[in-house]
Amino acid sequence: MRKAIIFDMDGTLLDTLEDLYRSANAALVQYGFPERTLEEVRQFVGNAARNLMRQAIPQGEENPHFEECLQAFKIHYGEHLNDHTGPYDGILELLGQLSKEGVPMAIVSNKPDFAVRKLKERYFGGLISVAIGESERVRRKPAPDTVEQAAERLGVRLEDCIYVGDSEVDLLTAKNCGIPCVSVTWGFRSRELLISLGAEHMAEDTEELYWLLRNML
Repeated sequence: MRKAIIFDMDGTLLDTLEDLYRSANAALVQYGFPERTLEEVRQFVGNAARNLMRQAIPQGEENPHFEECLQAFKIHYGEHLNDHTGPYDGILELLGQLSKEGVPMAIVSNKPDFAVRKLKERYFGGLISVAIGESERVRRKPAPDTVEQAAERLGVRLEDCIYVGDSEVDLLTAKNCGIPCVSVTWGFRSRELLISLGAEHMAEDTEELYWLLRNML
């Protein structure tokens, strides 16, 4: 019997795209770079702030202003990360039901750790006890380290966890951990892409996600 669920944050629990898009463009404009479209930013997110801006900034890390622009993004996002962000439909109800049933839950994200903790407290403080984001202390997804850390903090074995996410990074993370992944289709990647990447368990809405998880627990 599996004992815990570990969730990705962006594109899975929270719709953060608009705020990421606005902060990325604020930093780009500050350094005279062309703005990116919402759909471009959608494809850039999921593998940490550095990777997002590496794709957004002309010449990526080869650009002499890359580090300053990345820092400008982090500062702007830190101040505006909750302007347009909110849980997807049904998420609070889903987490509330799982919490009521005594299922341990954690968040593991490649979003900067300060942002993960801030948003966790804002939306899920009474429902999810553990939240881990990107930091210099541990390798980020798709390495298994942050998921292993979450399992340890929840007091469960890694093999007793299920991972829930919306992207290719999440699928690879679960594979590297040796645990099942449930892919949600309301996030930043299409159902077709997830299928092409080998997704085996998919949920179209939170009701379907609940029953998938209950059958896997």
